Amino acid sequence: MTIRSNPTPLGAQAPIGVFDSGVGGLSVLRHLRAHLPHEDFLYFADSGYAPYGEKPEAVIIARVEAIAAFLLERGVKALVVACNTATAASIEALRKRYPTLALVGVEPGLKPAAALSLSRKIGVLATAATLSSTKFKRLHHQLEADTGVTYLLQACNGLADQIEKGELTSPATALMVQRYVAPLIAAGADTIVLGCTHYPFVRPLIEALVPAGTQIIDTGAAVAQQMGRLLGKHQQHSGSGDLAIFTSGSVSSVERASAVLLGLTPPVEAVVA
Repeated sequence: MTIRSNPTPLGAQAPIGVFDSGVGGLSVLRHLRAHLPHEDFLYFADSGYAPYGEKPEAVIIARVEAIAAFLLERGVKALVVACNTATAASIEALRKRYPTLALVGVEPGLKPAAALSLSRKIGVLATAATLSSTKFKRLHHQLEADTGVTYLLQACNGLADQIEKGELTSPATALMVQRYVAPLIAAGADTIVLGCTHYPFVRPLIEALVPAGTQIIDTGAAVAQQMGRLLGKHQQHSGSGDLAIFTSGSVSSVERASAVLLGLTPPVEAVVA
């Protein structure tokens, strides 16, 4: 495959690429489509390699670079890394490789959580890979020093897998969510950060466990707003809002996830990338 070094100009009538280790990034895509309704999107669900959260960083970087190349070959003018783990592991490498590309990553909402918390204790639900990444550790320690808050870190092993399988309300998923959330509430957290793009899809399970008034931070809207700022005057107002999905995994699973999570039935194509 030939690697494009010059992305499509922002002013072109061209799609925005969005990708995740699987279907979790659909939670970001729904914010993007709501905020930028006239833009077209290509979404890549790397379900054949999911989850990223328990893989070595080198493997994650290799997958991200392959997917970025795939989407750039299809003419995207901007790229959203709709995965916390992939952002933490590879966003800097992508910026170096494609310095002119409009690129937005996803980070856990540690900063907005610090501004909201009254107890000064904030629970962070994320994958083990995100929590152990250099990028996350640097941000976490800096914010604790600057704000005086305490971040209670909880690795949610297996939760993204449950969501990938579409088990959003199953007893097994509910028990898993309870196991991860209950210690944070017991420790005094009044704010919960969803540090994986899969987790907004089990937000109802989380809300059922936390006290009234607990703040839950999902950064999908902030990502959409940042992409809007990057596009600026180049935002399209005559596009059709088209969406096409590619996956390295099961087409039927992604079709089902899109219908359940987005209420949409766009074309889904199996690819090798």
